[in-house]
Amino acid sequence: MGLSGLGIFHTIIGIVAIVSAIISFVRFGKIDLTQLSGKIYFYTTTVTALTALGISKHGGFNAGHIFSVFIFILVVVAFWLSVKRSASNKARYAENFLLSFSFFLSLIPTVNETFTRVPLGHPLAKGPADPLIAKTLLVLLILFIAGAVYQYIKQRRIAKLN
Repeated sequence: MGLSGLGIFHTIIGIVAIVSAIISFVRFGKIDLTQLSGKIYFYTTTVTALTALGISKHGGFNAGHIFSVFIFILVVVAFWLSVKRSASNKARYAENFLLSFSFFLSLIPTVNETFTRVPLGHPLAKGPADPLIAKTLLVLLILFIAGAVYQYIKQRRIAKLN
């Protein structure tokens, strides 16, 4: 597998982030930063994004690092919007979208790294261009779009009640 100490830490924290996001989606229909699972997602995603900057399979700054910076910006902006939550329904829509989008984006390198490393010795995919990775990411994109629409509709209903 060939992971450094930082790579192992990054992977463990990243798994915690993904699990906490899934728990939040199941319980609340979104990543809710006011709930424990949402807070865990925010902090572990922040740490995962920052530790990714110290990891490079191919040396130097690469697309994975750009993903990390972008994900970091998304969660920080979503956090800021959650603080401003009471001021605007539009802020709630944006917060929900940014958190869901950050989750979707974090799954792209996760799928790639997992499929090209597991099972050991005979990984599921040969590289990032493998059709299995592309098909998996397409399914995740469809789920992300469906989830974003669901969250928008749910948020509109909440806004109408208030």
